[in-house]
Order: sequence, then structure tokens, then C-alpha cells
Amino acid sequence: MIPPIIVPNPKQVLWAQNQPDQGPRILFFSGGTSLGPTSQALIHYTTNSIHLVTPFDSGGSSAELRRYFAMPAVGDLRNRLTALAGCAHKSGCAAVRDLLDYRLSQTATAWALKNELESLALGRHALSQGLDDASAQILQKLLQHFLCSIGPDFNLAGASIGNVVLAAGYLKHDRDLDPAVQAYSQLVRSRGKVRLVINADLHLSATLANNQHIIGQHLLTGKEAPPLTEMIRDLHLVDPGQNMCPVRPAIDEQCRQAILSADLICYPMGSFYSSIIANLLPAGVGQAISQAKCPKVFVPNTFFDPESFGLSLTAQVQTLLRYLCLDGLNDMHISDVLDLVLIDPHISYPDYDQNSDLLSQGIRVMKTNLINPQTQYIDPHLLSKILISLAKINTDS
Repeated sequence: MIPPIIVPNPKQVLWAQNQPDQGPRILFFSGGTSLGPTSQALIHYTTNSIHLVTPFDSGGSSAELRRYFAMPAVGDLRNRLTALAGCAHKSGCAAVRDLLDYRLSQTATAWALKNELESLALGRHALSQGLDDASAQILQKLLQHFLCSIGPDFNLAGASIGNVVLAAGYLKHDRDLDPAVQAYSQLVRSRGKVRLVINADLHLSATLANNQHIIGQHLLTGKEAPPLTEMIRDLHLVDPGQNMCPVRPAIDEQCRQAILSADLICYPMGSFYSSIIANLLPAGVGQAISQAKCPKVFVPNTFFDPESFGLSLTAQVQTLLRYLCLDGLNDMHISDVLDLVLIDPHISYPDYDQNSDLLSQGIRVMKTNLINPQTQYIDPHLLSKILISLAKINTDS
């Protein structure tokens, strides 16, 4: 008989609230904004969370940076670092966040856009006035470096200043994003670690059930293009530098160690393919997950996700497992990569049959309150407390 799991666990939650700097290393494979509210809540329980995000976004202001510099997308990095900021309302830090969250106009002339960016780089912009001296110097140097890196053919319309700052750090450090992310983390005082699952200029390519091929993350999410009307059958990475040929590069040692160090691994809600599955595509991800000695939890969406079109809850789990096992280890068991699926008893999940074969595969399905009844969305603090309760930590130390 498998013993019941109590969530939230009051003792474990209280322990984490009292010393979040000693909290568990909860690792998330995600990319989009769906995890943002939970990330903001999580810093009250742990400042040691790890977020591996996707660099494959091909829309918004990331698209122009990628086109011009042949670089990974940085929008998801920026969003998650901002969500983990621990001083949103503190003087100085709030000014930094306001500047980094700022976007240039979509409709202004090219001259006006460059003029405004120059005013930010010189510290003459209204948003520069509340900055502390140290932050002002860092931001101005990075913005000046960016201005020196672009020509008249760079389109600044709608540019995110946060993305520009990350791109400038990437270029300044010989196309290495890690030091750029570290500097950005210090600017917003991020209370958690965020890094790309892989530092590469690649795109997502989806094959639909009707054999149609779609290249580009922005065409899959249903936000910048009409929602899909055919089920996604397969997803892989392609290299624009090799005529969009399929590739499967390996994660680096830092990424592998981050996975191995986790006290809990979570595949959270969000865009199923472009946010969750995309993170599992690089070689070595599944192997590292299987070797991590911690619980692995899937939190399905409680809302409609265009990318999950045609997928039942059981099919989502089976798809997740298929990509988790891409490394093809003969001795890998399902329990090595997925232990638990969290569902809310008040939500009607697509075609979910409680008598499905998930249990026969060794996967536990836990019904627990997840949503806020007023919003019908997952409650960020409730989910944080549940994940804290499931993490493999010692509260007696």
C-alpha cells in the first residue's frame, strides 16, 4: 500500500516560510508567462528555485534581435528574472524594473526611436532619474554598447529595453548569455536562478497530424497566429544556419548539474509544446532528469491551451513521457522521469478517465485543490505550498 501524501504539509511550509534562503531547489522546465505568478509567490518560500527556460521564441521583439544578431531569444529569460525579483516596491530597484519593463513605441519613426534609446543610454530619459548610481552606470554602458552594435537597418519598434539589455550583455561577453543573465539578476535582485536550457540560435519545427510542417514558436501558441486546428504530432529543433535541418545539440555541464541538484522537478502549466516539451528536446535532458534523485511532478493546464488541441490528459502525459525518454536509455523507467500528476478535483480535464492506465504505469494522480475559485486559475501560493511540501528536503536540519 502506497502511503498517502499530505499537501500542503504545514510543517514543511512553515519551515520554508521562516527561512526561504534555505528553501528547496525546485526546478521548473518552462518558458512562457503562465508560471510568472507562481514564481512571484514562490520567493516567499524559497530563494533557491531553478528555472530552465526556452530560447526558441520567434515572435515579438525577440524576433528582431534574433534576425539581426543570430542569437537565442531572451524574452523568456527576462520575464522569469523579473517575476523572481525580490524588491518590486523598494526605492531604486523599482526604478530599475520600470526601465527594464519599458518598451519603445510601435508607431514612432526610426529617428524618434533611436533618439529615445540614446536618451536612455545617456541617462537623460525620465525613467533614468530614479536609478541608483551603480545600476545607472551598468545600464547606460550596456545600452551604449547595444547602440554601437546596431546599424540603421535594425528595427527598434516595440523593442523591450530588458531584452535589449540582455542582448547587449550577450554581445559584450562574446555571445555568452550566462554573464549577461548574472548581471541582470543582480540588477533586479532576482531570488532564484534562471538560465537557458541551451545557448543556441535554433527554432521549433512542428509536424501536424495532416503532415503540415510549421517552423517558428510564434506560429504554435495561438497568440500571434490563429490557433491550430490540427494536432501536433511531433516537435523538434531546426538550425537556421543549416537550412532549417533538424538538430539535437546537447546541454552543457552547468545545465546537467542544475538538473541533478534539484530537490523537486516540475513540468508546470503553460504552452504544452513550445514551453514544456521544447525544453526537453536537447540531448541529455532526459538522462539528467532520470538520474536526479528527487520527485518529478506534472501540473497540467486548468485552462484551454491551443497547443494541446486534440490531446486528452492521458495523451498529454504519454507525450511528455515520450520526449522525456528521447535519450533512449534502455534501463530508464517511467518513475525515473515522472512520479506524480497534480489535478484539481473541480476541473474538467480533457477526456480524463480516472480509470486510465496512468496508475498501471506507476504514475500517481493526486487530486488536490489548486485553483482560486474566484479566478478559476491556479492559485500561485497554493501551488507553491504544494510543491514545497513535495520537495525532497530535511526540515529537521
